[in-house]
Amino acid sequence: QVQLVESGGGLVQPGGSLRLSCAASGSIFVLYAWYRQAPGKQRELVASITSGGSTNYADSVKGRFTISRDNAKNTVYLQMNSLIAEDTAVYYCKGTPVGPSRSYWGQGTQVTVSS
Repeated sequence: QVQLVESGGGLVQPGGSLRLSCAASGSIFVLYAWYRQAPGKQRELVASITSGGSTNYADSVKGRFTISRDNAKNTVYLQMNSLIAEDTAVYYCKGTPVGPSRSYWGQGTQVTVSS
C-alpha cells in the first residue's frame, strides 16, 4: 500500500518554528512537494524537492521555510521558521513516483499561527 503520513503540525505563536515530516511507504518517490490550503483560499504550492535535491519555494516563504529529504528513509521535511499568521493552513505532502503513475497525497496536518 502506498501512503504518505504527515506529522508535526500544531499551534505556534508568531515568530515561532515548526518542522513538518512526511513519511512515505510503498513506493520510491522522485519528487516531493508541500502544499497548503487556508480556509476560503486555493491550495498553493509551498515548496518542492527532487530526488537529486533541487528545491523550489513559493515567494511568500523564501528565506523562512526549508524543504529537505532523506532518500534512505523516503521522508521529506519542511522546516518553518519566523512563522506569521498568514502561514495558518492545512499543509499537505505530495509524492510522485518514477514512471507512468499517479501522484499521492497525505491527509494533511493543521498549522495554526496565533498569539
